[in-house]
Amino acid sequence: MNIRDINKEAWDRLVERKNRWTRPVTPEEIAQAGKGKWGLLLTPTKPVPAEWYPELRGLPVLCLASGGGQQGPILAAAGAVVTVFDNSPKQLEQDRLVARRDGLKLTTVEGDMKDLSCFADESFGFIFHPCSNCFCDTIRPVWKEAFRVLKHGGTMVSGFANPLIYLFDPALEKQNVLQLRYKMPFSDRDSLTPDERERYYPGEPLCFGHTLEDQIAGQTDAGFHIIGLYEDDWGGNQPLDQHIRGFMATRALKP
Repeated sequence: MNIRDINKEAWDRLVERKNRWTRPVTPEEIAQAGKGKWGLLLTPTKPVPAEWYPELRGLPVLCLASGGGQQGPILAAAGAVVTVFDNSPKQLEQDRLVARRDGLKLTTVEGDMKDLSCFADESFGFIFHPCSNCFCDTIRPVWKEAFRVLKHGGTMVSGFANPLIYLFDPALEKQNVLQLRYKMPFSDRDSLTPDERERYYPGEPLCFGHTLEDQIAGQTDAGFHIIGLYEDDWGGNQPLDQHIRGFMATRALKP
């Protein structure tokens, strides 16, 4: 089972289905970003604090596993020199669509988030990595590669899932019942049968629940200093939202 190929095809299908994370920003949003009025999401609902962004004008920025015509074009309109890196060709095409439509300059590169070997050391001053490492089977290489390509003094902002969101019975959860069923490490590949995957998540990318140790200590072990953190949820739309926030975001510094 080639995870990267499966998820590439799945995200391409999600573009065709107009999934929320594949819909390009509007010309009006780009125009506002050019005036300094903009905000972005790393997690489902809570905007990234303004103070988490460096001065963007002229700054080389990597949008890591961040295709879809959303974050990259906004950052480009705000003045950054943007490279969008993603596994899905159709997600990257959404970024190119916005760039053509609104006269923006950005670069798109297709690849695996675990392998940034196409970039030299210290190529970027800022990395924007939304909640996408759940589609990768192992994430410590992601942090190591991000650290390598970031300049000293640069920052990376990342969103990710609390692993507990993967532990409940999917069928009961749809009935607003939270019943523990799975254990960590979780993966759609290994924890579910093919029949269950098709029943619960037809056509969806394969997801992986990573430990908080890998998510947070993975960053510090790669060399980052964590200098900010917040939590988020689905905005009250999921049963778990009534008990705990299932997502978090970090701001990390390369000293």
